[in-house]
Amino acid sequence: MDEQAFIRAAQKGDVAAFNQLVRAYQAQVYRTAYRVLGDQPAAEDAAQDAFVSAFKHLRAYRGGSFKAWLLRIVTNACYDQLRVKQRRPTASLDAMLLDPDHPTPGADRAAPESPQDFAERQELGATIQRGLATLPADQRVTLVLVDIEGLSYGEAAETMATNVGTVKSRLSRARAALRDFLLRQEELLPARYRLSSERV
Repeated sequence: MDEQAFIRAAQKGDVAAFNQLVRAYQAQVYRTAYRVLGDQPAAEDAAQDAFVSAFKHLRAYRGGSFKAWLLRIVTNACYDQLRVKQRRPTASLDAMLLDPDHPTPGADRAAPESPQDFAERQELGATIQRGLATLPADQRVTLVLVDIEGLSYGEAAETMATNVGTVKSRLSRARAALRDFLLRQEELLPARYRLSSERV
């Protein structure tokens, strides 16, 4: 995909070109929102809001990493949702039952997965999601961007409109807090996913 060509066309109002950009990034945008918010409907809303906002403000994009620019928009949408959630806390059982790495129900996998492996992966995912929810929003977003979405420190800094040093310190605190949370949940984790205190 010639991303820059699609961006230039979309900046001139070409909706089909923008739709190509949406297709390229929709899974990553949704996954990021889900990991930050821990709730499917909220993540879907944040992802939709992010793409609407991106289309409206595409002419303001001045180059650099388009992925980082787009993820900054979705993280801002997530912050908006978190502010609302703090005023009106809710919990979603559905959020714990979904697999955010495969947001489309029934998506084919590369290899068949045994029912036990599936159940263990779901358990681990739910525990990690609960751990993410305990982190302050800035640490949670940093950990999601770097450790889950694989952004470099520079891309994460650009996405969060901060500097690399801040990203590193937030990430260090987030990893330590999540590791401590997982150690406290050791009995709830499938045996093969347990952290041993010797390894941390």
